[in-house]
Amino acid sequence: MKKLLILSTALTGLAFSASAQELTVMSWGGAYGEAQTEAHVKPWAAASGFAAKMTDSDNPATPIKAMVEAGNVTIDVASIEYADAIRLCDEGMLEPIDINSLPAGADGTPAADDFLAGAVTECAVSTDIWSNVFAYDTTKITGTVPTTAADFFDLEKFPGKRGLKKGPKAVLEFALIADGVPVGEVYNVLGTPEGVDRAFAKLDTIKSEVVWWEAGSQAPQLLADGEVAMTTAYNGRIFNAAIAESKPFQIVWDGQIYENEMYAIPKGAPNKDKALEFIAYATSTEGLRAQATYISYGPARKSALKEELVYKDGKTVMGPHLPTAPENMGNALETSADFWVDRNAELNERFNAWLAQ
Repeated sequence: MKKLLILSTALTGLAFSASAQELTVMSWGGAYGEAQTEAHVKPWAAASGFAAKMTDSDNPATPIKAMVEAGNVTIDVASIEYADAIRLCDEGMLEPIDINSLPAGADGTPAADDFLAGAVTECAVSTDIWSNVFAYDTTKITGTVPTTAADFFDLEKFPGKRGLKKGPKAVLEFALIADGVPVGEVYNVLGTPEGVDRAFAKLDTIKSEVVWWEAGSQAPQLLADGEVAMTTAYNGRIFNAAIAESKPFQIVWDGQIYENEMYAIPKGAPNKDKALEFIAYATSTEGLRAQATYISYGPARKSALKEELVYKDGKTVMGPHLPTAPENMGNALETSADFWVDRNAELNERFNAWLAQ
């Protein structure tokens, strides 16, 4: 399987047109990729005079591993999930990044003190804080509306299909929260065989009604097409659909599962030095604030949060739409990167076996 993946990536990698004269950034596409393109890629290229482009992937961590193992790295920077940044760094797949090479905050605070706790790791730097939430269409569900994670699993009270990401991460945690496990105990419970069984038992209660999605753009589309009554989704995707596209979507923040998204440099990137310059630019106070004007993901620097953030429409104040807004954090869970680094392969195998049953 690994050989097939490497071959496939090597072939598709031709489309990336790696060039020593052009920086290639890989991200997740859709509204998120657009936000990084407009806030980071285009401005950096204009400021540096070095050409840069964006390319998309359903999960950039997968081609990174394949490219490095094949010795055919065709991208310079990738936007990856926190646990993948830790795992790939441990496996020697990423270039190290010295926090002292990152610029001070706009107020002069050194980077080491300006970034939020955990936002800079050995091989990656946070570009934002995002979350898994669930949402519904306010024109389809009226009167009594869902307000808790438990409501997502209540097919009697809220009949209809459910959209869920096809994978165990954030899905198992969400199931346990919906089953009454306090957020502070979720990983302790999920770390036991009985806890894993409990999470899958909760998923069993809606399995027959689930429509699975894989790419972030699919979740709001399922909702817009009326294929599901509710769906889990990345909060920024729902925000973009609601604000930029005027879709009648409402986020339910109860049980949100949030984490840092990270910029990293694959080992053997053709433009390593330029990649480091790009990350320093993109994760500066100004770079993080710029991205937050395009999509509702929170900046990971304290200095970037000192002034009000406004959406690109010039009128929507972003604060209430961010995962880190105090009113949205009442029953929120921070993803445990350590847990998923240790248990990812095992729980993916269990999840795939459960899907096949």
